[in-house]
Amino acid sequence: MIDKSNHKDLPKKDVAAAWAVHAFTASGIVLGFLALVAILEGDRIAAFLWLGLALFVDGIDGTLARRARVSEVTPQFDGATLDNVIDYFTYVVVPAMMVYWFDLVPAGWETATAAGIMAVSLYTFANAGMKTSDYYFAGFPALWNLVVLYFHIMQTDPWVNLTVIAICGVLTFVPWKYVHPLRVRDWRAVTIPMTILWGGTTLRLLIVSKDDTALNASPVIFWLWVAASTYFLVICIVRSVRPEADAGEE
Repeated sequence: MIDKSNHKDLPKKDVAAAWAVHAFTASGIVLGFLALVAILEGDRIAAFLWLGLALFVDGIDGTLARRARVSEVTPQFDGATLDNVIDYFTYVVVPAMMVYWFDLVPAGWETATAAGIMAVSLYTFANAGMKTSDYYFAGFPALWNLVVLYFHIMQTDPWVNLTVIAICGVLTFVPWKYVHPLRVRDWRAVTIPMTILWGGTTLRLLIVSKDDTALNASPVIFWLWVAASTYFLVICIVRSVRPEADAGEE
């Protein structure tokens, strides 16, 4: 363990690497801002692409941070707080703005729904027991960027969207388990390829014309996307019915 009281003896390359990881994490807020700009310009696809890049950064920055030992090398800078600030913006604020701006819910419900998303998500980010010892999330983990993405691909009705948002809001306070695809060790050899499959098929379905449907435009890609989505749903359900697994796991 590095002595946190004396960092003058640390190799400069270690310090530089740690700060580089922090900078990489911080890039997520820029990507989130660009997504917000795209929303204001009415470009829904560009907004999703920027959010996708932000999701990619968030997905790998934790691994980079652990390898660079940022908490030891730069103890004066809290990378976890930085990550939470950025995640709240990209996972909650920007998607809430999409719900409001793109009329994803019935007329008259836009403001209340967007505000509700932001309000309930505060509990997620303040919940000290949000992650289990085996790195699942306990309670809906404010993945509103993915929720609105599914609305876009499935072209669901505004009333359906409102119902789904309400259910997810309630599930925020229910300790069902949700997989972190890059950290959970259960079925990791399958989960990583499924994550790649989901990402690739999502990118293809994202750019389907609004005058067409994902199923009609690319049926094979669509069903592969459904299969990947179903896989994640199943492992979340399986984990939720065996809560005793929390005890004593790493």
